[in-house]
Amino acid sequence: MIRNSNFIHILRFVLLVLVQVLVFNQMNFLGFINPMVYILYLFWFPIKENRMLFIGMGFLLGFIIDLFSDTLALHTAATVTIAYLRPAVMRFVFGVNYEFQSFRLSNTTRVQQFTFLALLILIHHVVFFTLEIFSLANLLLILKKVVFNALGSIILCLLLSSLFSTSKE
Repeated sequence: MIRNSNFIHILRFVLLVLVQVLVFNQMNFLGFINPMVYILYLFWFPIKENRMLFIGMGFLLGFIIDLFSDTLALHTAATVTIAYLRPAVMRFVFGVNYEFQSFRLSNTTRVQQFTFLALLILIHHVVFFTLEIFSLANLLLILKKVVFNALGSIILCLLLSSLFSTSKE
């Protein structure tokens, strides 16, 4: 029998892929802003899980999004990068506290959670758009896409996160 937490992770994975592919990939705000909310899966993934499993899930998530988006492994490269760099980002945001057994993302402050999510999204978008454009001659275009897509992704990820989070009250 599947444990309840495994079922929740599978459900999050499937729902975020479906929402990304069926809704957000079809949106095009102002002609170039496409929010990427599937990054929430990597944000919500349990901290104390096997790191190789996490990187593998990042690869699988990016690969599936690439299959539906026809983006030639751009999402895969970006998700594997943030999956690999997540411990360093967590150490930067939470300090050494995240290394303790009792650490939970839900027990941290909203500012720390926002900073963690924003850094994951920024790293993802820098890798994604740098590989997509692949020309330093277009550095301003890369920066424009990174900034505006990151802002859109952060806003929608925060909305989705607050919609599906349990209240602490």
